[in-house]
Amino acid sequence: MSFQITSEHIKLDSFLKAVNVVGSGGEAKLIIGEGHVRVNGAVELRRGRKLRPGDRVELDGHAFLVE
Repeated sequence: MSFQITSEHIKLDSFLKAVNVVGSGGEAKLIIGEGHVRVNGAVELRRGRKLRPGDRVELDGHAFLVE
């Protein structure tokens, strides 16, 4: 699945909320902190990680492409 952003970047926690994977920023913080999220194939622990077009986010078997 792809998700188009309207700015130069989006933070990882905001992205997870935007694609409806989590219901709140607190939930995003927990999931990211526990190492469940991968960005471009690597585990990402920073909720403020800036995602840009071309980045791939994976969580629980779901993959999202940032456009």
